[in-house]
Amino acid sequence: MEENVSRGKTRVGIVVSDKMQKTVVVRVDRMAQHPLYDKPVIRAKKYMAHDEENVCGKGDKVLIKECRPLSRHKRWTVTEVIEKAPVLLDEQPVRGEA
Repeated sequence: MEENVSRGKTRVGIVVSDKMQKTVVVRVDRMAQHPLYDKPVIRAKKYMAHDEENVCGKGDKVLIKECRPLSRHKRWTVTEVIEKAPVLLDEQPVRGEA
């Protein structure tokens, strides 16, 4: 009686682009040691992930999971939206008003 365990990799990142249909670009940051100076530096990598319902927006924190190749660049799917980005309202007056 084995349980069906998913063995795909998972990453947590920030959505940097949601301009495509059913696809988002997710930036995943990690800390790495600089090879010469031994100082911790932030390394970033961008992944294209499948978003079936188009629920992700720019700035959202999401969990992505590895899957089979869906297109030339897509090998990840959005599993869940961990945190929605805050909605910022532009409070500057429009030209001509005031």
